[in-house]
Amino acid sequence: MSIARSASSLQLARETRERFVLATEGAIVPLARAIRDRLTQLASEVGSARAMQEHRDDFVAFQGNASQWVSLAQTGWRKALGESGASGFHTSTSHTQMLRLELIGDEVVESNILSSRLAQMIHDRASFELSDLRLRIQHLEGTSELDGKDVLKPETLAKLLVEQWLAAGLSRQLWTRVQDTVQAQLVDVVAKAYEDANTHLVAHGVMPEIDLKSFVRRTGGAASGGVPGTFQRGGGAAPAGGSPLATARQRAQTALLNLKRFVTGRIGGDTGNSTQPASSIGVDGRGSAGSVDFGAPRPFSRTFAGAIADAEAAYRAAATQYLQAAGEQATMIQQSAVDLRRRSTELKKRAPTTADKATVEIVALMFQAILAEERIPFSARVWFARLQMPVLRVAIAEPEFFGTLQHPARMLIDRMGSCVMGFDAAAISGSALENEIKRVVQVIEQYPETGQRVFKLVFDEFVAFLNRYLTQSDTAQRVMSVAQQVEQKETMAIQYTIELRKMLNDMPVRDEIREFLFKVWAEVLAIAALRYGGQDEQTVTLKRAASELVWAASAKPSRTDRARVIQDLPQLLQRLRQGMALLGIVGEPQEAYIKTIGATLSDAFMLKTEAIPQAKIEAMAERLAHLEDFVSDSGGDADLPLDATNIELLLGVDASTIEVVADTAGARATEEMLAWANELQVGTWFMLDHNDRVSQVQFVWRSDRKQLHLFASADGRSFLIQAGRLASYLQAGLLVPAEEETLTVRATREALAKLDANPERLLN
Repeated sequence: MSIARSASSLQLARETRERFVLATEGAIVPLARAIRDRLTQLASEVGSARAMQEHRDDFVAFQGNASQWVSLAQTGWRKALGESGASGFHTSTSHTQMLRLELIGDEVVESNILSSRLAQMIHDRASFELSDLRLRIQHLEGTSELDGKDVLKPETLAKLLVEQWLAAGLSRQLWTRVQDTVQAQLVDVVAKAYEDANTHLVAHGVMPEIDLKSFVRRTGGAASGGVPGTFQRGGGAAPAGGSPLATARQRAQTALLNLKRFVTGRIGGDTGNSTQPASSIGVDGRGSAGSVDFGAPRPFSRTFAGAIADAEAAYRAAATQYLQAAGEQATMIQQSAVDLRRRSTELKKRAPTTADKATVEIVALMFQAILAEERIPFSARVWFARLQMPVLRVAIAEPEFFGTLQHPARMLIDRMGSCVMGFDAAAISGSALENEIKRVVQVIEQYPETGQRVFKLVFDEFVAFLNRYLTQSDTAQRVMSVAQQVEQKETMAIQYTIELRKMLNDMPVRDEIREFLFKVWAEVLAIAALRYGGQDEQTVTLKRAASELVWAASAKPSRTDRARVIQDLPQLLQRLRQGMALLGIVGEPQEAYIKTIGATLSDAFMLKTEAIPQAKIEAMAERLAHLEDFVSDSGGDADLPLDATNIELLLGVDASTIEVVADTAGARATEEMLAWANELQVGTWFMLDHNDRVSQVQFVWRSDRKQLHLFASADGRSFLIQAGRLASYLQAGLLVPAEEETLTVRATREALAKLDANPERLLN
């Protein structure tokens, strides 16, 4: 509804924007402070050498550019205020820009997607306040919509923060790593600013009551853009020998090939307007002559693309109603399925080629099967259904969707499906997982012309989200921390032992001292480096104790040297006791080591041991002081002596809530099973039969060196399984996937079954 603008109305609208900008601008400095605190925390955490270096680099980069980012963001935000306001020029200009077609750089679109995540979080948090404010501002200014660059739009602030972040010399990767902190600090502030703006307008008598009919709108298609990056197929060839993994892959590939044969038999070599020779593309992406080309891109009719966009927008509006309706969920799902089926039928009538008709029908049948999957919670199914039109668009433009299991659209739907099918509706509803699925779908809808690239981008983001979401509980965090430290400690101990052997290789050191240094002191140095840091004073003292012990155990012909040993011996023994205490070696075992060392030192006094040149002792001390420089970050395949008692003794952590499933000496899994264990995807559900008790568990974490794997059950128990034992459990059938095939493969199989029974429906 348009009203005549008055100077007072326009002034009130501008005043509201100024108050909003002032409130949100004040959040930028605290936001920078929170980011700095987060990066400081990450930089101080113990992890792999690579991770620790990355955290330090992130901190240094932000520390050097934070003030510039704050300055640019504040200046840009105030400048954006001057570009907002009531003017018919803005509306017409925005409309003209929407109609102008131009190429958008990959970096621009990648930045837009980063900012869209923040904007979406603000939308979710303040949707009602934002809608009310939008209607009140439109009422004041007599417009039908806010300008695309209006400061009141969440997208404007989010885009500005990202753009100025990059302008300040900070990277997109760093933004991705701190975006959770940005969201946590900013979303509530912006929501409060919207609330205050509404309060201000209501106090001035602007629409105290909102007419809900004002929400009914008819919108056009979404803006399009490009998304950077091309998809790289992951993983190697399927293991041979009939392993369960190879069998599952073969069954999936067979389903795709059967679908190809069926379609080829029905429509022959008709590929629409394609100028490519007819050929058949196999699951591996290679073609053979003689039938439909399912792998080569086909030209996309603009008219048909517009019809798909219209159907997508219409179902998007209907899906919102389904989610908000108070009726039976089964009824809502049925209505949703009927709605999608009707729109698919209309699209088939408008499809310009038989290949397009067939694609519409196959995709429709696949999503019909997904909607009917009762193990997917209701709200998630509705969001999955909104992907039908984006997937249809990709399947028409890139028919390889039907020819490979590694197509990003398939991988995304399969990954999301494998996660949600293990939860009940109550656990999903309103959760961060549901919100992430919602965000993923909305990002895909926002970039309809980017093909599989946007699917690949959000797939990577979803995987990164899962790694955080599935390990956010206190129990999971504690188990992960313990497991990671155990793995790092054992790896460091092995490498420290190797370095000590090198140092003592040409030194005449008694076997008793060698054994103590290799078997005990190497672990002492590893646990000290892990707990305190390699260059911490406590660690340096323990390193020095190793060279002092070697020198004290060598022959002492000089009266001065013997006097020095007598003087330093109490402190040396005290350091040795402190080091052994770190490993839980106390009481009689500790006294046994001290007794052996004491006997060797007595022999040194009586010249029963060989002398060691002082230069070699000093060289050893120098090398020990910088021991971390001589060891690599790779732990190899060394066995880790893992058990609950070991965890408690080594790291002082209560392991009563951790079910430790360590490697056993006798069980050896095949290489195929070890490869399968390394390919397990985080988020996937399994049935675990451990100690005659079957539990449904979700794979939530894998350690950096892939030695340790964490599974969590619905009842709060955690299972920490070593790589060898995990492969053995897979081989013995004690750990089996909860789903034999992925969601899209099952949907493909069900679609093919319906087509086999009713082949006429493919083109009718």
